[in-house]
Amino acid sequence: MGIGDRLLAKTANVGSKPADASPPRPVNPEPRTSPGRLMDAQNRINSAQARIKELETQLEDKAALEVGLDSLIEVNGRRRRLTSEQFQELKNNLAQHALATPILVRALPDERFEIVAGHNRVAAYRELGRKSIRANIASIEEGEIEFAAFFSNLLSPSLTDFEKYWNFKRLQEISGLSRTEISESAGLSKSHVTRIFSFDALPDAAKAALSEKPERLGSNAAQKLAALADAGKTEKVVEAIRRLVDDEGFTQDRAVAFATEKPRTAPSSPTVIRAGKRKVCEISTRNGVVGVRFFEKDAADADEWAQRISAFINQSLSKDDSE
Repeated sequence: MGIGDRLLAKTANVGSKPADASPPRPVNPEPRTSPGRLMDAQNRINSAQARIKELETQLEDKAALEVGLDSLIEVNGRRRRLTSEQFQELKNNLAQHALATPILVRALPDERFEIVAGHNRVAAYRELGRKSIRANIASIEEGEIEFAAFFSNLLSPSLTDFEKYWNFKRLQEISGLSRTEISESAGLSKSHVTRIFSFDALPDAAKAALSEKPERLGSNAAQKLAALADAGKTEKVVEAIRRLVDDEGFTQDRAVAFATEKPRTAPSSPTVIRAGKRKVCEISTRNGVVGVRFFEKDAADADEWAQRISAFINQSLSKDDSE
């Protein structure tokens, strides 16, 4: 089954009015060429989105119900994350004005309701001390919910790259689409989708920290940090992302630079060479460099000692080769 069939199948049960029902069309074999398959998939995606839009229109025509906040169930990962400023603006608006758009829910047993859309409005109502909220009830399956939410939220300006990554992951889970198929269905370039999926290669501890403030890291910097983690710098990457989340002044460029820099090794203490009580020279090493510094009386002999040292090294290497 191709991408178009799988996507269309996700919305096959979205309600249509009985009067509009038409006999099912025979399914034609998929086109064999790549352009043909892509065009076929896009046509099916458009059909699926049209069905979702039809459902939304039907819900607008129905009277919303008042449902108790205590009866609402939130599905983990479905709520769109807002910044503290964005949430406060929403809360202030709802404190002053009536709810313009009812939330969307799905009926569950025991008079419970699963939130499909409107998680932040529900959270704001709870903080405002409200007891109920207006809601529309939709009869759609879970897979259809996720599919509809994905395409309606994907290109939202407020959606961060990290949240897009989680949406891509959820879409893969419910549809079995490959990354290439996702890029085709979402109308995004393969390079864009590859960058978004670079979050997947970040250490789990880094992703856990980033989930607190997903807006702090974009996909370009995430791709660089993921490459550093793959190169063995996992701890530095985790520390860089934690600093990025905790410190507003710590930029993405600084995070990449921090994870990239090599650990500094403290210089070793110089070795002092003596002739009796007299200091002849001191030998120091740092970053692969051996330095010899002669003191006053022996400074004039530095060139001679340089030749001796060179001869000693050559002799040692010749001895090693012969062995």
